[in-house]
Amino acid sequence: MHLQQLLVVIDPTQPQQPALERAAWIARRSGAALELLICEFHGALDGGALFDRSTLEKARASLLEQRRDWLERLAEPLRQEGLKVGIEARWGKPLYKMIDARVAELRPDLVLKTAHSHGLLQRLLLSNSSWQLIRHCPAPLWLVKPDREWQGRRLAAALDPTHSADKPASLDRLLIDCTQALGKALGLEDHYLHSYAPLPRTLVFDAELVADYEYYVERTGARHREAFDALLGQYPIAAPRRHLLQGFAEEALPQFVTDNGIDLLVMGAIARGHLDTALIGHTAERVLEAVDCDLLVIKPVASASQ
Repeated sequence: MHLQQLLVVIDPTQPQQPALERAAWIARRSGAALELLICEFHGALDGGALFDRSTLEKARASLLEQRRDWLERLAEPLRQEGLKVGIEARWGKPLYKMIDARVAELRPDLVLKTAHSHGLLQRLLLSNSSWQLIRHCPAPLWLVKPDREWQGRRLAAALDPTHSADKPASLDRLLIDCTQALGKALGLEDHYLHSYAPLPRTLVFDAELVADYEYYVERTGARHREAFDALLGQYPIAAPRRHLLQGFAEEALPQFVTDNGIDLLVMGAIARGHLDTALIGHTAERVLEAVDCDLLVIKPVASASQ
């Protein structure tokens, strides 16, 4: 993964910008350029009978000019440090489509956005931009969790060597390559995780498995260990940085993050249909809701445009 251009989504509703803070931290270590993107939309300025078209256009232009002035104020201290910072202000909605359009033009190496936790109902209604960006953003998406102080010490990649989530094998290799590159570029200690969960005894209906449930659990663990070791055996990754966890990903991964001081969790995601994601949600989405560190979501090239 190259770090030459970062796109930072600025939230016009918040005085603090954790995504910008994180992007500046990355840029200081990598030399990457930043672009600060703000997207505005107000229904009252989009149309209606009270104002003519010319008046509405002037009002929108005035608002965007105010936003550009604010972006310049955010950018100036960073420029004084020697960082390269550009700004962009746009009118439109929904937010995730505006971001995706700018990604297609700028082709950044990373998109950074602050991710506030939201309830299950909002996720099911597909109304939150973070969930939409996880599904649709063609660039690697770094979601910044604002409630935890950034230490900048460790990152971990969550792998799926048995492809139980229908992810292609190439995605695991991409995650490892990106994690190693980020660790080297940013001075982070890299770790590699795989979690698996045998069926609970109460959900095993096969009489033979019920009779020897312990053997079934042992065999399941051995199969995952073999696949995990075979994948990581292709890389010079020391044993202390390999972690096989037993448990569901949305429980085991957040617990590992907390216990081991992980600052950034790297996960893969594949594009799926709207109905599937509405009813189930990606593992990455469920983990985002539970994890208390930043999350980097990476898609295989073939699915990033779906």
